[in-house]
Amino acid sequence: MSFEAAPGMDELCINTIRTLSMDAIQKANSGHPGAPMGLAPAGYILWSKIMKHNPKNPAWLDRDRFVLSGGHASMLLYSLLHLCGYAVSIDDIKNFRQIGSKTPGHPEFGHTSGVETTTGPLGQGVANAVGFAMAEAHLAAVYNKPGFEIVNHHTYVMCGDGDMMEGITSEAASLAGHLGLGKLICIYDDNKISIEGPTSIAFTENVGARFEAYGWHVIKVEDGNTDLKAILEAIEEAKNEKDKPSLVILRTHIAFGSPNKQDSEEAHGAPLGADEIVLTKKNLGWNYEEQFFVPEEAKTVYKTAMEKGEKSEEEWTDLFREYSIKYPELANQLLDGVTRFVEDGWDSCLPVFKTEDKPIATRSASGKVLNAIAEKFPCLIGGSADLAPSNNTYLKCSHDFQKGSYDGRNIRFGVREHAMGAIINGMILHGGVRPFAGTFLVFSDYMRPSMRVASLMKLPLIYVFTHDSVAVGEDGPTHQPVEHVASLRAIPNLVVIRPADANETAEAWKYAIKSNSSPVALILSRQNLPILERKDSPEGVSAGGYILKNTEGKPDIILMASGSEVSLIVEAEKMLAEKGIKARIVSMPSWEIFEKTADYYREWVLPSDVECRIAVEAGISMGWEKYVGPKGSVLSIESFGESGPGSKVMAKFGFTAENVAEKALALLGKA
Repeated sequence: MSFEAAPGMDELCINTIRTLSMDAIQKANSGHPGAPMGLAPAGYILWSKIMKHNPKNPAWLDRDRFVLSGGHASMLLYSLLHLCGYAVSIDDIKNFRQIGSKTPGHPEFGHTSGVETTTGPLGQGVANAVGFAMAEAHLAAVYNKPGFEIVNHHTYVMCGDGDMMEGITSEAASLAGHLGLGKLICIYDDNKISIEGPTSIAFTENVGARFEAYGWHVIKVEDGNTDLKAILEAIEEAKNEKDKPSLVILRTHIAFGSPNKQDSEEAHGAPLGADEIVLTKKNLGWNYEEQFFVPEEAKTVYKTAMEKGEKSEEEWTDLFREYSIKYPELANQLLDGVTRFVEDGWDSCLPVFKTEDKPIATRSASGKVLNAIAEKFPCLIGGSADLAPSNNTYLKCSHDFQKGSYDGRNIRFGVREHAMGAIINGMILHGGVRPFAGTFLVFSDYMRPSMRVASLMKLPLIYVFTHDSVAVGEDGPTHQPVEHVASLRAIPNLVVIRPADANETAEAWKYAIKSNSSPVALILSRQNLPILERKDSPEGVSAGGYILKNTEGKPDIILMASGSEVSLIVEAEKMLAEKGIKARIVSMPSWEIFEKTADYYREWVLPSDVECRIAVEAGISMGWEKYVGPKGSVLSIESFGESGPGSKVMAKFGFTAENVAEKALALLGKA
């Protein structure tokens, strides 16, 4: 693309971004002006001259994706959204960082039109962008046909020095280079300033060489503030590189144009100050005194970009209409994936396990269920952090997602849990795919930041966490989760399901597939568990907690548990029955689901007039107190585990039917 513009017009449009950013941050008395001022030229060129997007339909399937990984530079994005005609008004700009505003401190998906993902924790956006590019590559490989490139767009991500320092960026960039994601373009704001001062105090590596080693195409622009032609040509060169992701290193000056704060950490995370803004505007040749002013000439330039986007979508719509006629099955399949449509009766594919079947680990049952679902849902795609054989997450109906075979549905994430969590965020945000990811439960710690952001964005992702307790055994306390289930339950909007047997596992997957506004974490056992007999309640996982076995009349005590410990309380109930004790058995696979049921249902399952209660879970007791009440007790683990055979470790910590029965008798005063 040639670089053509009316004399001074590009500079006017760029300075409009800068002044809007300065004014909004000053009015809020909060924010980060330096990055928006330095990145304004790249943002302007990208959004007005290169990107394929339509403000009138921000969800257009074949739009280019843009991720602002350094979310603290949000005023850059909000200014661009406003100028390009998205539903971000000048009043929204004026209400930057205020309660209820469309312009929160960091961009939030689902809150502001045109924002593709929630960013803020550094590095997350870079990994999200890798996920966007992976989804695009997969859908293009599956659905494009000769003459019908219905999926053909780029993913652009802007990041800064902080993103480059975070380990998650390294993991994601390594995988992107391995996969050869040619439609991924990262624009790196190399301004050499961090909050504490110049980056040289902690960050002196050769970033370009690092990315070249990852397998990226690296382009350097020495002047990212005034050499607009070089910026444009660098991005175009990146677009022309088909076999590698590209890193465009822009050498910029933070707070460009500020006489006293350019190249200073003072401009990183605080307003410039009213006096400095006056000086900066004068220095930039900004001849308008009104705050939040958008010149008519700038509006005209951005309007041209809007019209170009509308035309691009119209052309794509015509192409997709023809595609739908020639390839109706594929077109419907793609639309089902985009809308996450689930047809009635789909769950008939789920396996049913019988009580007479041999005991089976819930991780193994999960693998059987997952593969049955994969046959019905072509949009299901995912993998593990080098643990597919242990997590049972390999889809037998497909092959590996690799460079040259992007149509594969098995992703080899490698030992990269941090990046894996954020990558699947990007994949589901892209649309058209339903990702899952697996690892050992103890390593969910590495994914926690991504899971938290996914929960904030209400993304219906599926996490497969196996090896769920000290029953892992010989690997010892480093691999034995103790506090992890409780810590995951602490994340708002994350649904945690710890199934007790194979059938609860099937029901857990059913819930996860139907979920549309919450991520779901499946907590699965390594050890074999019996198939439980369930006669007294059909609700199962769909109710979160239910009566597995009831008594005649009022129970003397309620035994409740999740996961593998449910089979323990089943055996304990038999021992108590021999002593004339009536015990109700309650399986509690998911607190989050249980809490959403009606008050009368929760009272029916856990009647308030039965005060003798014992909860059993091979982890810390935190949270169980609300279910056992003041007169109940919890059999838990309040320390780290120990290396040894799993069954013996469980026994050492008191997880035997005999111990449960003894504690019940003691609680009843009949020991």
